[in-house]
Amino acid sequence: MNFRSIRRKPEEEYNIKIEQDLKYTKTHEWVKWIDEHTALVGLSDYAQEQLGDIVFVSINPGPCVKGTILGDVESVKAVSDVYAPLSGMVTEINQAPADDPASVNADPYGTWLCKITDITDSEELMDAAAYTALIKEK
Repeated sequence: MNFRSIRRKPEEEYNIKIEQDLKYTKTHEWVKWIDEHTALVGLSDYAQEQLGDIVFVSINPGPCVKGTILGDVESVKAVSDVYAPLSGMVTEINQAPADDPASVNADPYGTWLCKITDITDSEELMDAAAYTALIKEK
């Protein structure tokens, strides 16, 4: 997610949740491992908070390469790209956020966007402590 065009709130204005059992990217996607070659991907609480009310979610099926655009999310504030946190194959897209985009705001860690399988590159993911440090820098 790229938040350069979005006005940031001071950290004390809201309470950002960071799940300890997930991995994170610098672009604010989260990764939940199902097994060593399969993972779910979603947007962090920080990402949804910065975006504001999400009104549209679109994820591209098929092959993905870490760091490339996986889809986009539109909010009342901006349209932001969602980046692939892993290289592999998008084999499933969760229809729930497409049907009800506000579900990403309501439960960012319970609302996954896609499932990636056949993962070949997962380096550079951050644990919760490193992601917390990244957020505090912003």
